[in-house]
Amino acid sequence: MAHGHEAAVSIDKFLNGEDINHRPLPAVEVVSQKMGIHEWSYDNDIALDKRYRVPTRDNVVALKDIRTEVELGYDDKLAFAEAQRCLNCDVQTVFTGQLCIECDACVDICPMDCITFTANGEEAELRTRLQAPATNVTQDLYVADNLKTGRVMVKDEDVCLHCGLCAERCPTGAWDMQKYLIEMTQAESACRSRA
Repeated sequence: MAHGHEAAVSIDKFLNGEDINHRPLPAVEVVSQKMGIHEWSYDNDIALDKRYRVPTRDNVVALKDIRTEVELGYDDKLAFAEAQRCLNCDVQTVFTGQLCIECDACVDICPMDCITFTANGEEAELRTRLQAPATNVTQDLYVADNLKTGRVMVKDEDVCLHCGLCAERCPTGAWDMQKYLIEMTQAESACRSRA
């Protein structure tokens, strides 16, 4: 019985008498990745790097038993080579329509043709009018509707490389590359973010 009492005291000390069910939400911080004009704090070079397939077991062996693991996984060397293809998925394109002059510089430079300025419409119909039709309906489109001409900017997130060329080319700074950082709530109040 004394052991249970000691555990309760140590838990209470750890929680500072706070209700364990009441926790602040995780903090989300958005940080621009631009250090200076046309200078980014991450590598945004476009390269058509080779994709490395996961090595698989020989078909004769794999088909002999349904429980046989088919994919063998990457060894250290192959895993490193595949990881070099990082597309900066934690760095997102952020568009501010009030700054946009609709010069189409971002459309011209995009290597994936994923940015389109067009009249708004229903999503299914809008997908067919993009620079490159967005066929993956499970991936939402990034749509900004606050442009001066009344058109919308639509970006297909399914094919965007997060390369930042749109932000580099934009003469007004309407495009920005921002990194999203999520800070999880700590148990001890002294460890929590002041934000």
